[in-house]
Parts: sequence; structure tokens; C-alpha cells
Amino acid sequence: MLQNKKRNIYKSIIQSMVMDVAIMYSGGKDSTYAIEYCQNKGWNIKYLISIKPNRRDCYLYHFATVELTQELSKILGYKQFYLPCTVADPEKEAQIVKEVVEKNKVDALVLGGIGLQETQLKSLQKTLLPLKVEVFASHAGEDHEIIFRDMINKGYEIMISQVAGDGLVNWLGKTITKENFEDLKKDSIKYGFHLLFEGGFADSIVLSAPIFGNKKIILDEIEKVVEDKYCGHIIVKKLHIIEQPTIPYIRNNRFS
Repeated sequence: MLQNKKRNIYKSIIQSMVMDVAIMYSGGKDSTYAIEYCQNKGWNIKYLISIKPNRRDCYLYHFATVELTQELSKILGYKQFYLPCTVADPEKEAQIVKEVVEKNKVDALVLGGIGLQETQLKSLQKTLLPLKVEVFASHAGEDHEIIFRDMINKGYEIMISQVAGDGLVNWLGKTITKENFEDLKKDSIKYGFHLLFEGGFADSIVLSAPIFGNKKIILDEIEKVVEDKYCGHIIVKKLHIIEQPTIPYIRNNRFS
């Protein structure tokens, strides 16, 4: 309890500062939400870092659909470092990020999520400590259900791009909506996976969000690769970008 209180106080102090930040960006819901969070804080987002592993056993980074961030970063209008990862070792994986940050100074590196991806968070904190760069999850300690509902209410179009857990294969390639959110919640209780997929249960790709302006990615052709009853991912073979009307958003954490 005391440790959590100290962590929240520290987070409050750090996040009240005006900072130059970099954001770990996979194209998924949490990193997209982190970009929005940093914008709302008034921080200077200097660049995005997107790491594309060439292997499934990578510890720190998403595997599926990360290549789409090259299009998404253009839509967002931010500089991006898009780099490969060929190793499966947390310390070596974190060094990829350190090499970028050493040459492109920032005050903080922001991760998406609520801070339960401990291997990623602790590995990057340890690696960037000598550079005096703060590393934290944008929504650490917050309620995961409220966050997920807020994303959907805002118009985030979230597709499940990779799964690795019991009860999730049927969600692969599906978009989470107001209509099916309760089904996802029931499955998370039934099968024991985290509702925000923290801990590596699933990854996602955001195809539309308020911070994309009037742009939206349409997936014309995808392939579902299902390895077994627990694991699978999608491969995007063809896509295009459209313009759509901008929908105003009124904050409301409950579905109407």
C-alpha cells in the first residue's frame, strides 16, 4: 500500500513537468492511447520508437502488424525510428532503444498500458538509467476497464492482431466494439486473461482514433495464422487509407 502511494506521488511529480518525450509505439491500443495522453499533457513528442522483431519469442516488443506503424506515424505526423530486433533477450532488446535515445535526447520514454508489462518496463528503466531518462507507463495504476471503455467511446477502432492465451483465438482479427465488449469481459473472467491484455495475452492494432484526424486505415486483405488453440496472429497483405468525417468526442466512461 505504502509503496503504491509513493509510486503515485512520484508519478504525479514527474508527469506535472513539461518534458521532451519519446514514445514506444507498436500501433496498438495502449501506445496509441499513450500518444493521446502525452498530447493532452502538453509534452513535446520528439519521436516514436517502433521495434519490429523477426522472431516470435521476443520479450519486449510486439510481433504482429508493427510494420503498419510506418503508415500510422505519417498520419500522426511524428518522426519515427523503425528498427528490427533479431534477439530474444530483454537486456539486448533494450539496447536497441538505448542506441536511439543516446543520439536523440529526451527527458522521458513513455510506454503504453497500466504498468503490468514488468519485463519491458524494468528492462528499459535499467538500460536508460545511465542516461537519466525517466521510463514509465502512461496510465500506471489506473483502472483497466475504464481505460478500455474510454478508448472505445472515443472511437478507437481496435483489432486484435495477435493472441497467446486460452479463450482468445476466436477474437483474432476481430474489432472490439461497444456491442462485443461485454463478451470480451466475460471471456477474460472465464479464461483468466487480463482485460487490457497486459502480460502478453494479446496485441492489437488501432485502425482509427481521434488523434488520426480524419484518416483511417482499411485492411483490404489479411491472413489469420493460427498455430494452436492458444496462439495466432494476423498478417496484413493489403491496405489503403481513407478520409472520414471527424466525429466530436464527449468524455464518458460508460457506454450509453
